[in-house]
Amino acid sequence: MNKILLGVCIGLSTFYTIDSAYAIDAKYRVKLEHSGCTQVSELQGCDVNKTKADNAKAGFGASTSTHFNTYAGEWIAKNSNTGQTIATIRVDRNENVWINGQKAKAKRSDGGLIFKKGLITYKLEGDPTQQNQSSWNDSDAKTTGPILKK
Repeated sequence: MNKILLGVCIGLSTFYTIDSAYAIDAKYRVKLEHSGCTQVSELQGCDVNKTKADNAKAGFGASTSTHFNTYAGEWIAKNSNTGQTIATIRVDRNENVWINGQKAKAKRSDGGLIFKKGLITYKLEGDPTQQNQSSWNDSDAKTTGPILKK
């Protein structure tokens, strides 16, 4: 009798365990997959209505420094008036920055990656739809210009 009762208990517990794994609504599961969120990370602030890239930038899901980095690549800072190249910028996937071949210290701030060389401050926009607004500013000469992805 105990063996039968034990078998029934194990069977019921297995049924409830398997059944709870399928408790997520199909539409919600698709949102989780699209956003890169999990149910746990959603409770911590991951937004299921945003993309994986947006959530990665906010610190959820895949790390932006190794998987998805919108800053990585080569950039050219141009003078708005003359079109002259002010600097060539290289950013690796770990957000290390080189300006004209010299390493520069970079930090994330105000939705972008900011770094300096001398009196010139550079800002690369993180949002791919806003990258055309990346710019540099020379505080001494009071000049500015765009930074374009190469």
